[in-house]
Amino acid sequence: MENQSVSLLLELSILTKFGRIKPLCSLLTFMRQARFWGDYIDKKLYDTARKIYLTTGDEHEAGKKDFIEILKVLEGALGEKPYFGGDNFGFGDIALIGFYSWFHAYEVYGNFSIEAECPKLVAWAKMCMKRDSVAKTLPDQHKILEFVKILREKLGLE
Repeated sequence: MENQSVSLLLELSILTKFGRIKPLCSLLTFMRQARFWGDYIDKKLYDTARKIYLTTGDEHEAGKKDFIEILKVLEGALGEKPYFGGDNFGFGDIALIGFYSWFHAYEVYGNFSIEAECPKLVAWAKMCMKRDSVAKTLPDQHKILEFVKILREKLGLE
């Protein structure tokens, strides 16, 4: 067992010395970040966004505030990069872009402008929509708005 550890340490030392381990470390870091943002979007954004069109009063106002804060965190994570993964469209982008078709409904029922609050995030979404794989997959934002209106009527919120 000790020989295996020494052998592994020696191999890692050689790989590090010749710069061959850096890409592996970068890949692992990238994968951890992608998982983190995917999880963050899944757990935070969905439930908060629903409060914008499914609640009223204080809960509605708190939902709007929290939603905008989450978007600002995501916009900060995007920074000046074209995609969450840097130069490449990746997992974080995939996790978030599905919400873009809902942005119009959030704005209508939340009475705010996502573009005014998070212009870089909206620019990112518009750039993603230029990708055929995204544009052909997402539902039309006006159909989403109509769906939300019908849902609110059925729930007695209209």
